[in-house]
Amino acid sequence: MFFKKKEFSDSSAPEFLIVGLGNPGDKYEYTRHNTGFLTLDRLAAEENFKINKIKFKSLMGEVKLNGHRCIVIKPQTFMNNSGEAVREVCAFYKIPPEKVIVIFDDISLPCGKLRVRRKGSDGGHNGIKSIIYHLKSDAFPRVKVGVGAKPHPDYDLADWVLSTFKKDEMEELKSAIVNACEALRLIADGKTDLAMNKFN
Repeated sequence: MFFKKKEFSDSSAPEFLIVGLGNPGDKYEYTRHNTGFLTLDRLAAEENFKINKIKFKSLMGEVKLNGHRCIVIKPQTFMNNSGEAVREVCAFYKIPPEKVIVIFDDISLPCGKLRVRRKGSDGGHNGIKSIIYHLKSDAFPRVKVGVGAKPHPDYDLADWVLSTFKKDEMEELKSAIVNACEALRLIADGKTDLAMNKFN
């Protein structure tokens, strides 16, 4: 424990902001839209840190990934306003968009697949749309975790992303989340190309 406390007394400025997207509240915990939150839960377990400080409209924690100091947040604004929390943290810690890493669900990818990108459009994802709007930039790296497409075209999109994973999808999701955590470490280490080659 002594070493942990010493590590977190580091006064250097954080290099990265890692954002997991989702909705607050127990009823949303294991829904497709909360894949970003679930990924950060796994990262916290692997790296032995907590995401429990309430600040900047978020649940917040701090971790060193391969020696890089990272602020980690789960915005509590609900998905469509995620950018409000991201903007506040970036302004306070003076973190530029290219040092903001966002993990979120993607219905265009099969369940369990990953896609790492350096930047890009919102792709119809309201959480990403909000972040782009508030940062006035789309130049932030992101890790997309596939949650599967709607079962049929007429299925309501909101109902789909707020649905829970089926049993046969859970193992694929768990594997993807482990890989997403590894992708985060690579991006923080300046190895985004390697993350893309390994997981895309």
